[in-house]
Amino acid sequence: MNQIEPLKPLKTWSHLATRRRKPSEYEIVSTNLHYSTDNPDAPFELDPNFPIARWFRQYRNASPLRHDDWNAFRDPDEVVYRTYNMQQDGQEAYVFGLLDQLSERGHDQMLDAGWARQLARLYAPARYPIHAIQMQSAYVSQMAPASTISNCATYQAADSLRWLTHTAYRTRELANSFPGLGFGENERTLWEDDIVWQGFRELVEKSLVAWDWAESFTCLNLIVKPAFEECVIRGLGDAARHNGDTLLGLLADAQLRDAERHRRWARSLVKMALEQPGNVDVLRGWIDKWMPLAIAAIEAYAAQLADAPDTAERAIATLTELHRGTGC
Repeated sequence: MNQIEPLKPLKTWSHLATRRRKPSEYEIVSTNLHYSTDNPDAPFELDPNFPIARWFRQYRNASPLRHDDWNAFRDPDEVVYRTYNMQQDGQEAYVFGLLDQLSERGHDQMLDAGWARQLARLYAPARYPIHAIQMQSAYVSQMAPASTISNCATYQAADSLRWLTHTAYRTRELANSFPGLGFGENERTLWEDDIVWQGFRELVEKSLVAWDWAESFTCLNLIVKPAFEECVIRGLGDAARHNGDTLLGLLADAQLRDAERHRRWARSLVKMALEQPGNVDVLRGWIDKWMPLAIAAIEAYAAQLADAPDTAERAIATLTELHRGTGC
């Protein structure tokens, strides 16, 4: 009678064994974590026809952006939960220091009332598009076909939440310093009705219903976020410095530091996607679809930044260079 040879136990981190070296902390805690990709026909190993399973099959598995191994993606910064908290704890300490020190120095009392009125219109409502960016980042995290992609989108969503709270905090400070200008009261009306925001409102609301995971990633990280960051964050930060608003200028610089990390992982993911024949046409098609809305949003907002007249031209050029730099 033939004896059955016992199975050899798998080594720790066996899915990383082909790399022929001890895996890094990043690889151990970030790779191959999605159980919903194990059975493509039944993403949650339950009834393949229940609604969420059908959703994942349609908008993740059947995406026109294809790759043989999405799990091969690696975050160029190799951020993990531990290092994210260490890094952003320092970033938050810096931001809180700015808010506290400049408040103690009476920063807002030195601002011109005319500039404060512009902030009520051009800055305080920004928490609405920031929240939309947060929600879409969370959607990409939920739908992405690899955990290394999901992790990047999750940290991006967390950064958006941080800046949402900073914007709300700063709005409250301005309300205390300039009562009667509508800070903390009129932002929703301005977001829904003021012509300065309607381009961005159309862009982010339509972007939120781009259900395909890869189209959602593309319109968010290659269109919506850089358009908002270059126009609203950088442009308004430049105008702030022109009006003696040192605090907003420095806050903009800090927010753009996070944005640069987000763009690094987005560029890396696009570079990987372009390894697959046919993906360049898919990505270019999505960029061509969403770019006109971004240009309209940038031009509508930048038209109100008299103190930063080159904002629209510079923002559009930055988006164009971002796409060209990724190979799209």
